[in-house]
Amino acid sequence: MDKVVNEPVAAYQKRHYTVEEYLEMEKPSTVKHEYYQGEIFAMSGAGLNHNKIFSNVFIEIGNHLKGKPCRPYGSDMRMHIPENTLFTYPDISIYCDGLTHSDADEDTSILPTVVIEILSPSTKNYDRGKKFNLYKDIPSLKEYMMIDSESVSVEAHHVNDEQNWVLSKHEEITDVLSFVSMGFDVALSDIYYRVRFGKEK
Repeated sequence: MDKVVNEPVAAYQKRHYTVEEYLEMEKPSTVKHEYYQGEIFAMSGAGLNHNKIFSNVFIEIGNHLKGKPCRPYGSDMRMHIPENTLFTYPDISIYCDGLTHSDADEDTSILPTVVIEILSPSTKNYDRGKKFNLYKDIPSLKEYMMIDSESVSVEAHHVNDEQNWVLSKHEEITDVLSFVSMGFDVALSDIYYRVRFGKEK
């Protein structure tokens, strides 16, 4: 079983890196890293359930957004939050009306409308806590969703008309997840299609 940690562990021993140093180191790296306020953190790999959920959700979102101005991207899309320095790779991000590139790097995008993280034992506390607070600094962000890979559980946050974050929790396979800003729903039975909990046989 993976060790549960609240935050990622620094990947390198140097105390402080510039954004330019991080981006240069990231180019040849076979492992993705986050950057935050001068520190670099290795991101954990994905398990089988994580990958199944990603495929299910990405297909559903892609079908709903076909022909519309918003597009989903997977975890190879690096995202930057200039407001707090974070560079990261969300599991799924939705960008509308094209991509806006970071001033720091043309291969990095800013200003997503929706961010989705698929939770694992080693990242769930970080994704629910500090990372969500960092994501809140994105001025364009309308929704942040966290999908558990070990149980039927989805936490969906969206910004309401008063500009407050509102949480909706879904823990039944018969529930439906609403993408409020996108105008469509996805059934949890589709999100967890062919996903097994516990040991696979």
